[in-house]
Amino acid sequence: MSLQPLSSLPQNSLKIKRALLSVSDKTGIAELAKALHEAGVEIVSTGGTAKAIREKDIPVTDVSDITDFPECLDGRVKTLHPKIHGGILARTSHQPDNDEIDELGISPFELVVVNLYPFKDVVKDGDITPAVATENIDIGGPTMVRAAAKNFAHVCILTNPDQYESFQSELSSNNQIQYSTRLKLARKAFEHTADYDAAISRYFNQLDEQDLPDQLNISIPKFAGLRYGENPHQKASVYGEQGQFIDCFHGKELSYNNYLDIDSALRLMADFKDEDPTVAIFKHTVPCGISTKSNLNEAYNRAFATDKVSPFGGIVIVNRPLDMETAESIDSIFTEIILAPDYEDGVADFLKEKKNRRLIKVLKFPGSNDDFSVRSIIGGALYQQADNKVITADDLEVVTERKPSEKEISDLLFGWKVVKHVKSNAIVYAKDQATCGIGTGQTSRVESSVIAVRKAMNEDLSLKGSIIASDAFFPFADGVIAAAQSGATAVIQPGGSVRDKEVIHAANKYKMAMVFTGIRHFKH
Repeated sequence: MSLQPLSSLPQNSLKIKRALLSVSDKTGIAELAKALHEAGVEIVSTGGTAKAIREKDIPVTDVSDITDFPECLDGRVKTLHPKIHGGILARTSHQPDNDEIDELGISPFELVVVNLYPFKDVVKDGDITPAVATENIDIGGPTMVRAAAKNFAHVCILTNPDQYESFQSELSSNNQIQYSTRLKLARKAFEHTADYDAAISRYFNQLDEQDLPDQLNISIPKFAGLRYGENPHQKASVYGEQGQFIDCFHGKELSYNNYLDIDSALRLMADFKDEDPTVAIFKHTVPCGISTKSNLNEAYNRAFATDKVSPFGGIVIVNRPLDMETAESIDSIFTEIILAPDYEDGVADFLKEKKNRRLIKVLKFPGSNDDFSVRSIIGGALYQQADNKVITADDLEVVTERKPSEKEISDLLFGWKVVKHVKSNAIVYAKDQATCGIGTGQTSRVESSVIAVRKAMNEDLSLKGSIIASDAFFPFADGVIAAAQSGATAVIQPGGSVRDKEVIHAANKYKMAMVFTGIRHFKH
Protein backbone atom coordinates (compact mmCIF):
# COMPACT_ATOMS: atom_id res chain seq x y z
CA MET A 1 0.00 0.00 0.00
CA SER A 2 1.46 3.37 -0.97
CA LEU A 3 1.74 5.99 1.76
CA GLN A 4 -0.09 9.26 1.30
CA PRO A 5 1.36 12.52 2.61
CA LEU A 6 -0.44 14.21 5.49
CA SER A 7 -1.34 17.03 3.15
CA SER A 8 -3.61 14.62 1.26
CA LEU A 9 -5.81 14.13 4.35
CA PRO A 10 -8.85 16.33 5.00
CA GLN A 11 -7.59 19.34 6.96
CA ASN A 12 -10.86 21.01 7.73
CA SER A 13 -12.20 21.80 11.19
CA LEU A 14 -14.23 18.95 12.64
CA LYS A 15 -17.71 19.40 14.05
CA ILE A 16 -18.22 17.23 17.13
CA LYS A 17 -21.59 15.49 17.02
CA ARG A 18 -20.99 12.18 18.83
CA ALA A 19 -18.48 11.27 21.53
CA LEU A 20 -17.26 8.07 23.17
CA LEU A 21 -16.08 8.46 26.77
CA SER A 22 -14.38 5.59 28.62
CA VAL A 23 -11.83 6.57 31.25
CA SER A 24 -10.03 4.99 34.18
CA ASP A 25 -9.10 8.37 35.67
CA LYS A 26 -12.42 10.16 36.18
CA THR A 27 -10.80 13.55 36.91
CA GLY A 28 -12.76 16.26 35.10
CA ILE A 29 -14.89 13.80 33.12
CA ALA A 30 -18.22 15.07 34.47
CA GLU A 31 -17.31 18.67 33.59
CA LEU A 32 -16.24 17.60 30.11
CA ALA A 33 -19.45 15.63 29.64
CA LYS A 34 -21.49 18.68 30.70
CA ALA A 35 -19.70 20.87 28.15
CA LEU A 36 -20.31 18.27 25.45
CA HIS A 37 -23.97 17.98 26.34
CA GLU A 38 -24.43 21.75 26.28
CA ALA A 39 -22.83 21.75 22.83
CA GLY A 40 -25.44 19.25 21.64
CA VAL A 41 -23.03 16.30 21.47
CA GLU A 42 -24.43 12.78 21.89
CA ILE A 43 -22.47 10.94 24.59
CA VAL A 44 -21.79 7.20 24.60
CA SER A 45 -19.96 5.68 27.53
CA THR A 46 -19.00 2.55 29.47
CA GLY A 47 -19.45 1.23 33.02
CA GLY A 48 -18.04 3.50 35.71
CA THR A 49 -17.65 6.43 33.32
CA ALA A 50 -21.32 6.30 32.34
CA LYS A 51 -22.26 6.12 36.03
CA ALA A 52 -20.18 9.22 36.85
CA ILE A 53 -21.84 11.12 34.01
CA ARG A 54 -25.37 10.00 34.95
CA GLU A 55 -24.83 11.10 38.55
CA LYS A 56 -24.55 14.66 37.19
CA ASP A 57 -27.91 14.27 35.37
CA ILE A 58 -26.24 14.33 31.97
CA PRO A 59 -27.82 12.09 29.31
CA VAL A 60 -25.57 9.21 28.28
CA THR A 61 -25.98 6.05 26.21
CA ASP A 62 -24.35 2.83 27.38
CA VAL A 63 -22.00 1.10 24.95
CA SER A 64 -23.97 -2.11 25.50
CA ASP A 65 -27.05 -0.39 24.09
CA ILE A 66 -25.09 0.38 20.92
CA THR A 67 -23.52 -3.05 20.54
CA ASP A 68 -26.63 -4.92 21.77
CA PHE A 69 -24.17 -7.03 23.76
CA PRO A 70 -23.49 -6.79 27.51
CA GLU A 71 -20.14 -6.10 29.11
CA CYS A 72 -18.69 -9.50 30.03
CA LEU A 73 -15.77 -11.38 31.59
CA ASP A 74 -15.68 -9.07 34.62
CA GLY A 75 -15.59 -6.03 32.36
CA ARG A 76 -12.69 -7.30 30.27
CA VAL A 77 -14.81 -7.00 27.13
CA LYS A 78 -16.76 -3.77 26.68
CA THR A 79 -15.82 -1.88 23.56
CA LEU A 80 -14.27 -4.54 21.31
CA HIS A 81 -17.12 -4.50 18.79
CA PRO A 82 -17.50 -3.41 15.12
CA LYS A 83 -20.14 -0.82 16.02
CA ILE A 84 -17.63 0.89 18.30
CA HIS A 85 -14.46 0.55 16.27
CA GLY A 86 -16.27 1.05 13.00
CA GLY A 87 -17.56 4.31 14.43
CA ILE A 88 -14.04 5.36 15.42
CA LEU A 89 -12.31 4.31 12.19
CA ALA A 90 -14.92 5.57 9.73
CA ARG A 91 -13.49 8.03 7.20
CA THR A 92 -16.48 10.32 6.99
CA SER A 93 -15.06 12.20 4.00
CA HIS A 94 -14.76 8.91 2.11
CA GLN A 95 -17.98 7.96 0.30
CA PRO A 96 -17.38 4.17 0.17
CA ASP A 97 -16.85 4.18 3.94
CA ASN A 98 -20.09 6.11 4.44
CA ASP A 99 -22.04 3.68 2.26
CA GLU A 100 -20.65 0.73 4.23
CA ILE A 101 -21.32 2.13 7.70
CA ASP A 102 -24.85 3.09 6.64
CA GLU A 103 -25.41 -0.44 5.43
CA LEU A 104 -24.05 -1.87 8.72
CA GLY A 105 -25.91 0.59 10.95
CA ILE A 106 -22.71 2.12 12.35
CA SER A 107 -22.70 5.74 13.54
CA PRO A 108 -19.36 7.64 13.49
CA PHE A 109 -17.68 9.16 16.54
CA GLU A 110 -15.97 12.52 16.12
CA LEU A 111 -14.54 12.47 19.64
CA VAL A 112 -12.98 9.67 21.69
CA VAL A 113 -11.98 10.30 25.32
CA VAL A 114 -9.99 7.42 26.80
CA ASN A 115 -7.30 7.01 29.45
CA LEU A 116 -5.93 3.68 30.50
CA TYR A 117 -5.82 1.44 33.54
CA PRO A 118 -3.08 2.71 35.90
CA PHE A 119 -0.63 -0.10 35.18
CA LYS A 120 2.53 1.85 36.07
CA ASP A 121 1.10 3.00 39.40
CA VAL A 122 0.00 -0.54 40.29
CA VAL A 123 3.36 -2.20 39.61
CA LYS A 124 5.26 0.42 41.64
CA ASP A 125 4.25 -1.72 44.62
CA GLY A 126 7.01 -4.30 44.68
CA ASP A 127 4.73 -6.80 46.45
CA ILE A 128 2.09 -6.79 43.73
CA THR A 129 1.33 -10.23 42.31
CA PRO A 130 1.50 -10.94 38.57
CA ALA A 131 -2.22 -11.77 38.65
CA VAL A 132 -3.10 -8.29 39.95
CA ALA A 133 -0.59 -6.60 37.65
CA THR A 134 -1.87 -8.28 34.50
CA GLU A 135 -5.48 -7.44 35.36
CA ASN A 136 -4.40 -3.82 35.09
CA ILE A 137 -3.24 -4.24 31.50
CA ASP A 138 -5.79 -2.36 29.42
CA ILE A 139 -6.82 -3.96 26.13
CA GLY A 140 -9.84 -2.11 24.83
CA GLY A 141 -8.51 1.28 25.88
CA PRO A 142 -5.29 1.26 23.84
CA THR A 143 -7.19 -0.17 20.90
CA MET A 144 -9.64 2.75 20.94
CA VAL A 145 -6.85 5.28 21.46
CA ARG A 146 -4.80 3.96 18.55
CA ALA A 147 -7.84 3.73 16.29
CA ALA A 148 -8.87 7.32 17.03
CA ALA A 149 -5.31 8.62 16.67
CA LYS A 150 -4.89 6.81 13.35
CA ASN A 151 -8.10 8.42 12.12
CA PHE A 152 -7.28 11.91 13.44
CA ALA A 153 -8.39 13.42 10.13
CA HIS A 154 -11.94 12.52 11.16
CA VAL A 155 -11.72 11.97 14.92
CA CYS A 156 -10.36 13.91 17.91
CA ILE A 157 -8.69 11.88 20.68
CA LEU A 158 -8.21 12.99 24.30
CA THR A 159 -6.06 10.82 26.57
CA ASN A 160 -5.36 13.03 29.59
CA PRO A 161 -7.55 15.20 31.85
CA ASP A 162 -4.98 17.97 31.37
CA GLN A 163 -6.23 18.26 27.78
CA TYR A 164 -9.88 18.89 28.67
CA GLU A 165 -9.70 22.61 29.43
CA SER A 166 -8.09 23.67 26.15
CA PHE A 167 -10.37 21.28 24.24
CA GLN A 168 -13.47 22.79 25.87
CA SER A 169 -12.22 26.29 25.12
CA GLU A 170 -11.82 25.48 21.43
CA LEU A 171 -15.11 23.59 21.33
CA SER A 172 -17.03 26.51 22.84
CA SER A 173 -16.19 28.82 19.94
CA ASN A 174 -18.20 27.02 17.24
CA ASN A 175 -18.42 23.38 18.31
CA GLN A 176 -15.49 22.51 16.04
CA ILE A 177 -11.92 21.30 16.55
CA GLN A 178 -9.14 22.37 14.22
CA TYR A 179 -7.02 19.93 12.21
CA SER A 180 -3.81 21.16 13.89
CA THR A 181 -5.30 20.40 17.31
CA ARG A 182 -6.32 16.90 16.26
CA LEU A 183 -2.86 16.22 14.83
CA LYS A 184 -1.16 17.32 18.05
CA LEU A 185 -3.55 15.23 20.17
CA ALA A 186 -3.00 12.20 17.93
CA ARG A 187 0.77 12.50 18.45
CA LYS A 188 0.25 12.65 22.20
CA ALA A 189 -2.07 9.64 22.00
CA PHE A 190 0.55 7.48 20.29
CA GLU A 191 3.15 8.66 22.83
CA HIS A 192 0.68 7.62 25.56
CA THR A 193 0.19 4.09 24.23
CA ALA A 194 3.91 3.69 23.48
CA ASP A 195 4.71 4.62 27.09
CA TYR A 196 2.05 2.18 28.32
CA ASP A 197 3.41 -0.70 26.23
CA ALA A 198 6.98 0.10 27.30
CA ALA A 199 5.96 -0.12 30.97
CA ILE A 200 4.32 -3.50 30.39
CA SER A 201 7.36 -4.75 28.49
CA ARG A 202 9.67 -3.72 31.34
CA TYR A 203 7.43 -5.51 33.85
CA PHE A 204 7.46 -8.75 31.86
CA ASN A 205 11.24 -8.56 31.53
CA GLN A 206 11.37 -8.50 35.32
CA LEU A 207 8.96 -11.44 35.59
CA ASP A 208 11.04 -13.43 33.14
CA GLU A 209 14.14 -12.70 35.25
CA GLN A 210 15.94 -11.90 32.04
CA ASP A 211 19.32 -10.27 32.64
CA LEU A 212 18.84 -7.61 29.99
CA PRO A 213 15.97 -7.07 27.54
CA ASP A 214 16.28 -8.22 23.92
CA GLN A 215 14.42 -5.07 22.89
CA LEU A 216 15.21 -1.87 24.78
CA ASN A 217 11.94 0.03 25.15
CA ILE A 218 12.45 3.46 26.66
CA SER A 219 9.57 5.84 27.18
CA ILE A 220 10.28 8.93 29.28
CA PRO A 221 7.90 11.88 29.58
CA LYS A 222 9.14 15.39 28.91
CA PHE A 223 9.80 17.22 32.17
CA ALA A 224 10.77 20.61 30.80
CA GLY A 225 12.11 22.40 27.78
CA LEU A 226 15.59 23.89 28.06
CA ARG A 227 16.93 27.09 26.57
CA TYR A 228 19.63 25.08 24.80
CA GLY A 229 21.91 22.07 25.24
CA GLU A 230 25.60 21.92 26.12
CA ASN A 231 26.09 24.89 23.79
CA PRO A 232 23.67 27.61 22.61
CA HIS A 233 23.37 26.20 19.07
CA GLN A 234 22.01 22.84 20.36
CA LYS A 235 18.32 22.21 21.08
CA ALA A 236 17.55 20.33 24.30
CA SER A 237 14.87 19.24 26.75
CA VAL A 238 14.99 17.28 29.99
CA TYR A 239 12.92 14.11 30.36
CA GLY A 240 11.95 11.99 33.34
CA GLU A 241 10.85 12.50 36.93
CA GLN A 242 13.20 15.22 38.15
CA GLY A 243 10.35 16.68 40.19
CA GLN A 244 10.49 13.63 42.45
CA PHE A 245 14.13 14.29 43.32
CA ILE A 246 14.72 18.05 43.26
CA ASP A 247 12.84 21.31 43.65
CA CYS A 248 14.66 24.34 42.24
CA PHE A 249 12.86 27.04 44.22
CA HIS A 250 15.11 30.01 43.47
CA GLY A 251 17.09 31.29 40.51
CA LYS A 252 16.98 30.93 36.76
CA GLU A 253 15.68 27.75 35.18
CA LEU A 254 18.20 24.92 35.20
CA SER A 255 20.28 24.41 32.08
CA TYR A 256 21.39 21.22 30.35
CA ASN A 257 24.83 21.46 31.98
CA ASN A 258 23.24 22.23 35.36
CA TYR A 259 21.30 18.97 35.19
CA LEU A 260 24.49 17.03 34.45
CA ASP A 261 26.23 18.61 37.44
CA ILE A 262 23.22 17.99 39.69
CA ASP A 263 23.03 14.35 38.60
CA SER A 264 26.68 13.78 39.53
CA ALA A 265 26.20 15.52 42.89
CA LEU A 266 23.08 13.55 43.80
CA ARG A 267 24.68 10.24 42.91
CA LEU A 268 27.73 10.89 45.05
CA MET A 269 25.76 12.19 48.03
CA ALA A 270 23.43 9.18 47.83
CA ASP A 271 26.43 7.16 49.06
CA PHE A 272 26.84 9.57 52.01
CA LYS A 273 23.21 10.35 52.84
CA ASP A 274 23.28 8.32 56.04
CA GLU A 275 26.78 9.38 57.11
CA ASP A 276 27.80 12.20 59.48
CA PRO A 277 27.51 15.75 58.06
CA THR A 278 29.03 15.65 54.58
CA VAL A 279 29.69 18.32 51.96
CA ALA A 280 30.72 17.79 48.35
CA ILE A 281 31.80 20.47 45.89
CA PHE A 282 31.53 19.83 42.14
CA LYS A 283 32.69 21.52 38.96
CA HIS A 284 31.78 20.23 35.50
CA THR A 285 30.40 16.95 36.96
CA VAL A 286 33.70 16.21 38.74
CA PRO A 287 34.07 16.34 42.54
CA CYS A 288 36.79 18.77 43.60
CA GLY A 289 36.40 18.38 47.37
CA ILE A 290 34.46 16.12 49.77
CA SER A 291 34.53 15.92 53.54
CA THR A 292 32.64 14.27 56.39
CA LYS A 293 32.94 16.02 59.76
CA SER A 294 31.01 16.62 62.99
CA ASN A 295 29.16 19.61 61.50
CA LEU A 296 28.45 20.97 58.01
CA ASN A 297 30.53 24.12 58.32
CA GLU A 298 33.65 22.18 59.26
CA ALA A 299 32.91 19.73 56.44
CA TYR A 300 32.49 22.56 53.91
CA ASN A 301 35.69 24.32 54.91
CA ARG A 302 37.65 21.07 54.73
CA ALA A 303 36.13 20.13 51.34
CA PHE A 304 36.93 23.61 50.02
CA ALA A 305 40.51 23.29 51.27
CA THR A 306 41.07 20.41 48.83
CA ASP A 307 40.93 22.81 45.89
CA LYS A 308 40.29 26.51 46.43
CA VAL A 309 40.29 27.42 42.74
CA SER A 310 37.84 25.03 41.05
CA PRO A 311 34.78 25.69 43.30
CA PHE A 312 34.23 29.18 41.83
CA GLY A 313 31.03 28.93 39.80
CA GLY A 314 30.57 25.33 40.93
CA ILE A 315 27.92 23.57 42.98
CA VAL A 316 27.73 22.47 46.61
CA ILE A 317 25.62 19.63 47.98
CA VAL A 318 25.11 18.71 51.64
CA ASN A 319 23.44 15.76 53.33
CA ARG A 320 21.89 17.72 56.23
CA PRO A 321 19.61 20.77 56.51
CA LEU A 322 21.77 23.76 55.63
CA ASP A 323 22.52 26.02 58.61
CA MET A 324 23.36 29.73 58.52
CA GLU A 325 27.04 29.36 59.47
CA THR A 326 27.66 26.96 56.59
CA ALA A 327 25.57 29.10 54.23
CA GLU A 328 27.75 32.11 55.02
CA SER A 329 30.88 30.07 54.31
CA ILE A 330 29.49 28.90 50.98
CA ASP A 331 28.44 32.49 50.17
CA SER A 332 32.02 33.72 50.56
CA ILE A 333 32.65 32.74 46.91
CA PHE A 334 30.34 32.63 43.91
CA THR A 335 28.55 29.28 44.01
CA GLU A 336 26.09 28.72 41.18
CA ILE A 337 23.99 25.90 42.70
CA ILE A 338 23.38 24.79 46.28
CA LEU A 339 21.55 21.55 47.06
CA ALA A 340 20.32 20.56 50.52
CA PRO A 341 17.62 18.28 51.95
CA ASP A 342 16.29 21.37 53.75
CA TYR A 343 17.23 24.91 54.78
CA GLU A 344 17.10 26.12 58.36
CA ASP A 345 15.08 29.27 59.19
CA GLY A 346 16.40 32.34 57.42
CA VAL A 347 19.02 30.48 55.37
CA ALA A 348 17.09 30.40 52.10
CA ASP A 349 16.21 34.11 52.39
CA PHE A 350 19.88 34.94 52.98
CA LEU A 351 21.03 32.90 49.98
CA LYS A 352 18.28 34.35 47.76
CA GLU A 353 19.96 37.74 47.94
CA LYS A 354 22.08 36.61 44.99
CA LYS A 355 19.60 36.39 42.13
CA ASN A 356 21.80 34.34 39.79
CA ARG A 357 22.21 31.51 42.28
CA ARG A 358 20.04 28.40 42.02
CA LEU A 359 18.76 26.97 45.30
CA ILE A 360 17.55 23.39 45.24
CA LYS A 361 15.79 21.31 47.84
CA VAL A 362 16.69 17.63 47.55
CA LEU A 363 13.39 15.76 47.87
CA LYS A 364 15.06 12.36 47.81
CA PHE A 365 18.40 10.86 46.88
CA PRO A 366 18.62 8.12 44.23
CA GLY A 367 18.48 4.65 45.77
CA SER A 368 19.80 1.22 45.00
CA ASN A 369 16.59 0.45 43.08
CA ASP A 370 17.73 2.89 40.37
CA ASP A 371 19.33 -0.06 38.67
CA PHE A 372 20.07 0.87 35.08
CA SER A 373 21.76 3.53 33.01
CA VAL A 374 21.51 4.34 29.32
CA ARG A 375 24.02 6.23 27.16
CA SER A 376 23.55 7.07 23.53
CA ILE A 377 26.22 6.05 21.03
CA ILE A 378 26.34 6.29 17.25
CA GLY A 379 23.65 3.99 15.91
CA GLY A 380 22.09 3.11 19.25
CA ALA A 381 22.67 3.00 22.97
CA LEU A 382 24.58 1.28 25.74
CA TYR A 383 22.53 -0.15 28.60
CA GLN A 384 23.90 -1.37 31.91
CA GLN A 385 23.16 -1.87 35.55
CA ALA A 386 23.96 1.20 37.60
CA ASP A 387 27.13 1.04 39.72
CA ASN A 388 25.42 0.65 43.09
CA LYS A 389 27.90 -1.79 44.61
CA VAL A 390 28.56 -1.04 48.27
CA ILE A 391 31.77 -2.14 50.03
CA THR A 392 32.08 -2.59 53.81
CA ALA A 393 35.06 -3.33 56.00
CA ASP A 394 34.13 -7.01 55.93
CA ASP A 395 34.60 -7.05 52.13
CA LEU A 396 38.18 -5.84 52.21
CA GLU A 397 40.98 -8.32 51.53
CA VAL A 398 44.21 -7.33 53.28
CA VAL A 399 47.08 -8.37 50.98
CA THR A 400 50.08 -6.78 52.72
CA GLU A 401 52.11 -7.75 55.77
CA ARG A 402 50.78 -4.76 57.68
CA LYS A 403 47.06 -4.58 58.35
CA PRO A 404 45.37 -1.18 58.17
CA SER A 405 44.45 0.51 61.44
CA GLU A 406 40.82 1.31 62.26
CA LYS A 407 41.41 4.91 61.27
CA GLU A 408 42.97 3.85 57.98
CA ILE A 409 40.04 1.52 57.28
CA SER A 410 37.64 4.40 57.87
CA ASP A 411 39.57 6.62 55.47
CA LEU A 412 39.96 3.80 52.94
CA LEU A 413 36.20 3.27 52.82
CA PHE A 414 35.69 7.04 52.54
CA GLY A 415 38.15 7.26 49.66
CA TRP A 416 36.55 4.27 47.94
CA LYS A 417 33.14 5.97 48.00
CA VAL A 418 34.63 9.11 46.49
CA VAL A 419 36.76 7.50 43.77
CA LYS A 420 33.66 5.75 42.44
CA HIS A 421 32.37 9.17 41.33
CA VAL A 422 35.61 10.47 39.79
CA LYS A 423 36.22 10.06 36.06
CA SER A 424 38.69 7.34 35.09
CA ASN A 425 41.57 7.13 35.45
CA ALA A 426 40.73 8.17 39.01
CA ILE A 427 43.00 8.67 42.00
CA VAL A 428 41.89 10.06 45.37
CA TYR A 429 44.07 10.93 48.35
CA ALA A 430 42.13 11.27 51.61
CA LYS A 431 42.80 11.72 55.31
CA ASP A 432 40.56 12.22 58.34
CA GLN A 433 37.41 11.70 56.23
CA ALA A 434 38.33 14.42 53.74
CA THR A 435 39.87 14.54 50.31
CA CYS A 436 43.43 15.89 50.03
CA GLY A 437 43.90 15.58 46.28
CA ILE A 438 41.82 14.31 43.36
CA GLY A 439 43.23 13.25 40.01
CA THR A 440 40.63 12.67 37.33
CA GLY A 441 40.14 11.73 33.71
CA GLN A 442 43.74 11.20 32.62
CA THR A 443 44.99 8.71 30.06
CA SER A 444 47.56 7.46 32.57
CA ARG A 445 46.90 6.43 36.17
CA VAL A 446 50.32 7.80 37.09
CA GLU A 447 49.35 11.17 35.60
CA SER A 448 46.14 11.18 37.66
CA SER A 449 48.21 10.52 40.76
CA VAL A 450 50.63 13.34 39.86
CA ILE A 451 47.70 15.75 39.47
CA ALA A 452 46.22 14.66 42.82
CA VAL A 453 49.55 15.19 44.59
CA ARG A 454 50.09 18.54 42.87
CA LYS A 455 46.65 19.74 43.99
CA ALA A 456 47.47 18.79 47.57
CA MET A 457 50.78 20.65 47.34
CA ASN A 458 49.08 23.71 45.83
CA GLU A 459 46.80 23.88 48.87
CA ASP A 460 49.56 23.10 51.40
CA LEU A 461 47.77 19.89 52.42
CA SER A 462 50.06 17.26 53.90
CA LEU A 463 49.65 13.77 52.52
CA LYS A 464 51.49 12.26 55.47
CA GLY A 465 49.26 9.57 56.93
CA SER A 466 46.82 9.74 54.01
CA ILE A 467 45.30 6.88 52.04
CA ILE A 468 45.15 6.52 48.27
CA ALA A 469 42.13 5.09 46.43
CA SER A 470 42.33 3.92 42.83
CA ASP A 471 39.23 3.10 40.77
CA ALA A 472 41.09 0.27 38.99
CA PHE A 473 44.14 -1.84 39.73
CA PHE A 474 47.66 -0.44 39.67
CA PRO A 475 49.25 -1.99 36.54
CA PHE A 476 52.73 -1.26 37.84
CA ALA A 477 54.34 -0.71 41.21
CA ASP A 478 55.34 2.88 40.34
CA GLY A 479 51.95 4.32 41.35
CA VAL A 480 52.14 2.77 44.81
CA ILE A 481 55.78 3.83 45.25
CA ALA A 482 54.89 7.42 44.32
CA ALA A 483 52.00 7.34 46.82
CA ALA A 484 54.32 6.10 49.58
CA GLN A 485 56.89 8.76 48.80
CA SER A 486 54.11 11.36 48.99
CA GLY A 487 53.23 10.22 52.51
CA ALA A 488 50.35 7.79 51.96
CA THR A 489 50.28 4.84 54.37
CA ALA A 490 47.43 2.74 52.99
CA VAL A 491 46.00 1.81 49.59
CA ILE A 492 42.59 0.63 48.44
CA GLN A 493 42.25 -0.77 44.94
CA PRO A 494 40.40 -3.58 43.12
CA GLY A 495 43.42 -5.82 42.58
CA GLY A 496 43.59 -8.26 39.68
CA SER A 497 46.68 -7.08 37.82
CA VAL A 498 49.16 -9.61 36.47
CA ARG A 499 51.71 -7.60 38.46
CA ASP A 500 49.82 -7.68 41.76
CA LYS A 501 52.79 -9.42 43.41
CA GLU A 502 55.12 -6.60 42.38
CA VAL A 503 52.65 -3.99 43.61
CA ILE A 504 52.18 -5.78 46.95
CA HIS A 505 55.94 -6.16 47.31
CA ALA A 506 56.35 -2.40 46.84
CA ALA A 507 53.69 -1.71 49.48
CA ASN A 508 55.43 -4.05 51.92
CA LYS A 509 58.77 -2.38 51.23
CA TYR A 510 57.31 0.97 52.30
CA LYS A 511 55.35 -0.62 55.19
CA MET A 512 52.05 0.37 53.61
CA ALA A 513 48.77 -1.43 54.23
CA MET A 514 46.94 -2.46 51.08
CA VAL A 515 43.43 -3.84 50.66
CA PHE A 516 41.74 -5.27 47.59
CA THR A 517 38.02 -4.75 46.96
CA GLY A 518 37.63 -7.25 44.14
CA ILE A 519 35.61 -4.77 42.08
CA ARG A 520 36.55 -1.70 40.06
CA HIS A 521 34.75 1.61 39.60
CA PHE A 522 35.52 2.79 36.07
CA LYS A 523 33.54 5.89 35.20
CA HIS A 524 34.03 6.74 31.52
